[in-house]
Amino acid sequence: MITRKTVLCLGLSQLITWGISYYLIGGFGPLIQADLHWSQSAVYGGFALALLVMGLASPVAGLAIDRYGGRNTMIVGSVLNALACVGLGLSHSLISYYLWWACLGAAMRLTLYDAAFAALARIGGPRARGPMSQITLFGGLSSTMFWPIGHTLSEHFGWRNALFAYAALAVVTVPLYFTLPDHRHPCQPNRKADDPDDDPLAVDKYEVIVASTLYVVITALTNFLNAAMSAQMIAILGGLGLAASTSVWIATLRGVGQSSARLLEVVFGRHIRPLTLNLAATVILLICFIFGAFGGEYSVAAVAFALLYGIGNGIVTITRGTMPLVLFDHRIYGTFVGKLITPSFLVSAAAPVIYADIMNRFGYQATFYLSIALAVIATVASAILRSRFNGRRRDRH
Repeated sequence: MITRKTVLCLGLSQLITWGISYYLIGGFGPLIQADLHWSQSAVYGGFALALLVMGLASPVAGLAIDRYGGRNTMIVGSVLNALACVGLGLSHSLISYYLWWACLGAAMRLTLYDAAFAALARIGGPRARGPMSQITLFGGLSSTMFWPIGHTLSEHFGWRNALFAYAALAVVTVPLYFTLPDHRHPCQPNRKADDPDDDPLAVDKYEVIVASTLYVVITALTNFLNAAMSAQMIAILGGLGLAASTSVWIATLRGVGQSSARLLEVVFGRHIRPLTLNLAATVILLICFIFGAFGGEYSVAAVAFALLYGIGNGIVTITRGTMPLVLFDHRIYGTFVGKLITPSFLVSAAAPVIYADIMNRFGYQATFYLSIALAVIATVASAILRSRFNGRRRDRH
């Protein structure tokens, strides 16, 4: 059983960990570039390397959670987070800089949503959907809190000291993980025949392949967009002609949108099937980038872009965790999903560098055209997945 204490502690850890790791480059990237006089590609290449390491470590991380539980695995991740932040704060060479980004990549895979989702699935089985949604409420506010916090700390103390403060926050998450139960959700071989909780939608090998392929496409594209926006949203808004401070505060609307959408999902989500919810999320992502294309002409369009992106990404983050609960066997959630999301990390590793290169070569507007094209593909894949499996009894609220 997943208790409220477990959800609260895991949610708080997500709030902190996302802010000090994944969103780190979005706030400090320009400052690092200006201070060390490195190219934009070199600076954001560190984040790309971290995402690559996340992908390579994903199968092992999923297996570790299935075998040893989320508590021990995520504590190791917190320690690595702290070490990486200190290491980045002390870096003066590209070799050292990339080394510590690689460490941070491993730490992120052991502590962020995918690890938390696997830990909850191990504890709660098919009934982990609600807790998965609830912990994302906290994480959704991470960029809203930590981009301004990082901006303020770096203005007063410099980006290096700000990273040391982030390392201290990573240590604070360790006691939160100690509250995680270490048991596994019991199998129910004698459950009632009309209880579909343990029955996956993909019932044979062919259907598992179809569902897995579509799931991989959706997660790869949405993770690619998430990596690009996490690293470059502030820069993109600035490139549209907005002042630096305005860009930061508009970008924080992403977090407001994420948490608002997730709150609605927690309250009303049980009435919406995961595959349907995922399709709605990808449609919202498509709409947000269309608004973004007009952000340079109309400031309200820039606001709509950031807010709608937060809403769409907030929902798709939840469905990335809940769709496998209804599609596949929950008993091997960590190991199986760990393999399925590996391509999404490998692909998204290139996103910060690709978007930086596009901005330099073709301008900031071109990033929206690419984003629209990717969102269209993700929406089509989501529609096919919903059409193929939505009628099954297991896909329920």
